[in-house]
Amino acid sequence: MRPDDAELYQLAEQAGQALHRHGYRLVTAESCTGGWVGMVMTAVAGSSAWYDRGFITYSNDAKQQQLDVSATTLEAYGAVSEATVREMAQGALQHSNGNISLAISGIAGPGGGTPQKPVGTVCIGWALTDGTHLETTCRLGGDREEIRARAVAAALRGVIELLT
Repeated sequence: MRPDDAELYQLAEQAGQALHRHGYRLVTAESCTGGWVGMVMTAVAGSSAWYDRGFITYSNDAKQQQLDVSATTLEAYGAVSEATVREMAQGALQHSNGNISLAISGIAGPGGGTPQKPVGTVCIGWALTDGTHLETTCRLGGDREEIRARAVAAALRGVIELLT
């Protein structure tokens, strides 16, 4: 078990409590984290009351087919962009019973980075069914696993902040 697993579990519990207080159900759309958010959310007992489902859309085709991300957005901005995670988050809501969604896309490395988007670049988006949306770009350090874990933590913190 990784040292940060306890932190991620605690964040998932806090997010679950916030979701429960609002009567919301979370849906996730993950690329570079490969379902890690869904894994930590469902590790919390009672999560079926506030976690609806998760989409793992690693390829651009999956983003388009499952979440209706536009080919134009992917071509213009790339998979790792705030525009793409906005569409991922909105698509996750449209294809689920969720009230709030989070989407993550990034470059976990060790390869794949560019000068404009180096390894550790992660975009996270959140959306609510009322039309509210928020996106951010993070520059996370560490190896592949650390970058992915930090992305999960940042995404969960965003859910907590959005609901408090």
